[in-house]
Amino acid sequence: MSQQPLLSIKDASLAFGEHTLWTGLDLEVQPHEFIAVIGSNGSGKSSLLKAILGQQELTGGQILMQGKPIASRKVGYIPQSRAVDPASTLRACDLIGLGLDGHRFGIPLPSKAKRQAVSRTLEAIGASELAKTPITKLSGGELQRMRVGQAVISEPDLILADEPLSALDLHQQQVVSALIDDQRRAHNAAVLFVTHDVNPILDLVDRVLYLANGKFRIGTPDEVLRSEVLSELYGTQVDVVRNQGRIVVLGTQDHDHHPEEEWK
Repeated sequence: MSQQPLLSIKDASLAFGEHTLWTGLDLEVQPHEFIAVIGSNGSGKSSLLKAILGQQELTGGQILMQGKPIASRKVGYIPQSRAVDPASTLRACDLIGLGLDGHRFGIPLPSKAKRQAVSRTLEAIGASELAKTPITKLSGGELQRMRVGQAVISEPDLILADEPLSALDLHQQQVVSALIDDQRRAHNAAVLFVTHDVNPILDLVDRVLYLANGKFRIGTPDEVLRSEVLSELYGTQVDVVRNQGRIVVLGTQDHDHHPEEEWK
């Protein structure tokens, strides 16, 4: 008896005017699976996450979670790294707590259960000592750890990570990647991880979804990250070089990271 997919994307398409980001996208995500979403700038990587979250309406097709419309409480979202409002009075523990009740109207009410959940999450991400620290005083890596905590405090079935490693140094990338993977394993969650560079997470990835030129390929890293596959996607010669465990894509400027210009 086959296991029901956690997430099902069926014949999905997304277009803005005459520009098609992707069409005919079929993807089934199983519990515990770690999928890297890679592709050229403007290919619709972040838009895919927004569609899963219900923030972006599809042009066609559907997205279901365990056969039903997606419930936000079952999804944890880690946004792209961005600057913090210097006037913010939030502390690290407050930011994490928003993962439980930030979607509700009004001022969140303190409760013993919430305090315990925040405390457990801070301990899980190795940040208990930063609980009372204003978020304006956190380093980039510390802030991303808090955003991971905010995303996983409700123990979601699906974690969506949108370029969570951007603007982080190599050590911070390793810490944040390991943290997301630890939380995936702890709660048997699936992960869709948008990134411009697969190398920091290569050992964690089960499959790759590669988007480019309105087309896509899905498979293991060895199946997708090949010269002939990417050359077909891009419509031009692309060379994939493996060197000392790293994968380097040559022949497309899109792998030199720039802020993604998603079509709105």
